[in-house]
Amino acid sequence: MKVSHYFEWEEYITGGHAQSVDNQRKVMDRRGIEYTTEPTLDADVLHLNNMGPKSLYWARKARKSDVPVLVHTHQTAEDFRESFALSNALARPMKPYLRYAYSLADHLVCPSEYNRRVIEEYSDAPKTVISNGFDPDKVAGFDDGTLREEYLDRYDLSPPVVFNVGHVIKRKGLEAFVETAREMPDLDFVWFGYLNPAGGELDRFLKSRDTKRLVERAPDNCQFTGYVEDIRGAYAAGDAFFWPSKNENEGIALLEAMACGKPLLISRTCASDWGRTRRRRARSSRWRASATTSWTCIGV
Repeated sequence: MKVSHYFEWEEYITGGHAQSVDNQRKVMDRRGIEYTTEPTLDADVLHLNNMGPKSLYWARKARKSDVPVLVHTHQTAEDFRESFALSNALARPMKPYLRYAYSLADHLVCPSEYNRRVIEEYSDAPKTVISNGFDPDKVAGFDDGTLREEYLDRYDLSPPVVFNVGHVIKRKGLEAFVETAREMPDLDFVWFGYLNPAGGELDRFLKSRDTKRLVERAPDNCQFTGYVEDIRGAYAAGDAFFWPSKNENEGIALLEAMACGKPLLISRTCASDWGRTRRRRARSSRWRASATTSWTCIGV
């Protein structure tokens, strides 16, 4: 079996989307499945991970040639909003575009049950829910005491530390993170991750005014580290994982935090269906949810 495993704009996309693709390729390597990262019809299946115009072109060609088309539904208009400058304006035409794009698939892979429900509005193609997963090697050794002290000293943090990991964008709950820190001045809050949506040189074009304003006006006990090369340091230094995201197709950082045994404070959005499943497995004494707030605490 040979797979054409194409990730359009691979050189520009970072974060969970890119990690998901990397995870897929590691699985294929482990299973001995032959694949190419170029789009081609000389394959048993065309697997697309980002439905840009080139992917649409190859999906149409594949259908005409009876080559099965498998598409990962990483993008939705809902998840696209409040991500970068002009993203809200672009989200409106994005939805009909993605409806057409996903209609070209013979089968869709959704990273979560929430994402599957959203995609029901986009396409009636058969769907399978498969988590993006995470790479345990990325966080292996996070519990090293020396590493913890190194990162606490580097960012002048005093435990217990409230932390988040990922791109710093408004959709991920940036305002809630900043304002919660303002209301709790005795705790250190730190967000590890890119301060721009693409994680590259397009910062000045992509970062929204709201993101700039919120970061610049954050209180003294709230800091943003920017990109950190060794993400283990984030999970070593952090004590409580605060994830106030408004919308997520899954959230790989959450999976990493759970693997590291960090207590979670997550937003009660429909995007966290898997979190509710996790809570059902927890003992009532190990988690609590306040009816007067929009957060749920989970002890892991």
